[in-house]
Amino acid sequence: MEKIADLLYEAAMLKRTPRSGYQFLGAGRESVAEHSFMITFIAYVMARMRPEADAARLAAMCLVHDLPEARTGDMNYVQKRYVAKDEEKAIDHMTEALPLDLPIRELVAEFNRGETLEARLARDADQLSLVLDLKSLQDIGYRPPEKWLAVVPGRLKTRTGKALCEAILSRGWDDWWLKNYVDN
Repeated sequence: MEKIADLLYEAAMLKRTPRSGYQFLGAGRESVAEHSFMITFIAYVMARMRPEADAARLAAMCLVHDLPEARTGDMNYVQKRYVAKDEEKAIDHMTEALPLDLPIRELVAEFNRGETLEARLARDADQLSLVLDLKSLQDIGYRPPEKWLAVVPGRLKTRTGKALCEAILSRGWDDWWLKNYVDN
């Protein structure tokens, strides 16, 4: 039980681990845990849109895809050009001697390969989370997201991801709230 408790504490570190790419935007912030929640929720919605997808596997993949960052930290695209992180070693150390069969290594590897439907949807959910943040920042007047919004949608691989992206970009970040406020 102690190893399980340690793994839970380690996962909790993601609440305090900042995503590093926001420093390049000059605005916004997010922890790795907040990011993991968002992409898991996006994937939950996507699984309903694509019933042929294994919803449980998709959700689990999104939930653990950045778990190694509890040990490695979050590296942005610039840092990744100069520093190599050993994600496999981090997973080995965090899961060694666990009394449970948690397929964390397999799920992270599947996500990274991006070959299965679930991995493609998970990777699209990852990008859609960024699109939501960029669009929200743009809607409140920040200009740097415009540069990224010209690039990030091109990373999407599934028709579901592309359709969701189009819908996200066509809406204001507060349209849902304003409609509820005005109608009530």
